[in-house]
Amino acid sequence: MSNERTEISSLGEFGLIEHLTKNNETKNASTILSVGDDAAVIDHYGKQTVITTDMLVEGIHFDLMYTPLKHLGYKAVIVNLSDVYAMNATPAQITLSIAFSNRFSLEALTEFYDGVYAACERYGVDLVGGDTTSSQKGMIISVTAIGEVSPDMFVKRSTAKNGDLLCVSGFLGGAFLGLTILEREKRIFAETGAQPDLEGQDYIMSRLLKPEARKDIIEFLEEAEIMPTSMIDVSDGLSSEALHLCKQSNLGCIIYEEKIPIHESARQFAYKLEIDPTACALSGGEDYELLFTIAQADYEKIVKNENISVIGYMTNAEEGKHILTKGGNKHELVAQGWNHMKS
Repeated sequence: MSNERTEISSLGEFGLIEHLTKNNETKNASTILSVGDDAAVIDHYGKQTVITTDMLVEGIHFDLMYTPLKHLGYKAVIVNLSDVYAMNATPAQITLSIAFSNRFSLEALTEFYDGVYAACERYGVDLVGGDTTSSQKGMIISVTAIGEVSPDMFVKRSTAKNGDLLCVSGFLGGAFLGLTILEREKRIFAETGAQPDLEGQDYIMSRLLKPEARKDIIEFLEEAEIMPTSMIDVSDGLSSEALHLCKQSNLGCIIYEEKIPIHESARQFAYKLEIDPTACALSGGEDYELLFTIAQADYEKIVKNENISVIGYMTNAEEGKHILTKGGNKHELVAQGWNHMKS
């Protein structure tokens, strides 16, 4: 990357938006009018519309000392698409608003937008609007995602039934370990100036810096004709999300520790740090996997997909919410997930 630095003030706001959206192409028939007018126009042709929004604040949700801007742009889109998939819907459009201080050059913002466009390209989503403004310090990102779903095929958190199987996609706990190693190396760098030693931990770092949304799982469920009875995306750790499903469906649950999917390289690195891999999965966060319930009758269909683990089942509310350990002990499930509001 060249070291050129173009001050954003040299373009003005309209010039900036024009520069950042000049190659923006429409992919979806539902996008009637995109960037460049007072507002976008969308027609979902008889589908229902799903809308979600998320805000990412520098110093709270991301640290630019170790987060490349391109990865940040990609992730800002992904975290919103994940919420659309968690409704059993297909994302079609996003809007993106950013506030940034004058320490960001045009080149830096262009890199951030390269990541945004890479995510839009990969997931077939249109960027249809947004806003740019200045902030006194740091960067604030707000993305709204708009999805479509066939009438009444969306899935809520509150509709699980007693006896339903609890399933999760992918692996859990990796992003938390990625954050742990990056925070550790940042501390060492601050104290000694030593260059980071990331120990070849590419898997856990990519889980934090470049997560993916589980489009493949939603496509599989549709092909297999499995309608989840409830669903949520795993952004705050498995315990926290399972408790949300229980609370909103007025149920309890049993989760088997041995069934929780943890990637081997994440497991080994957790042991090295003397952290319990299960704790990383339960309380870590930022995995962006899908946690969902299905009727027991769909078990034979779900086991065919190696990207989905059946980790437990839903019970009556009176039975409480528990995890059964590998040693056969029963513990109450507690949420110690990420809390972005804590000081």
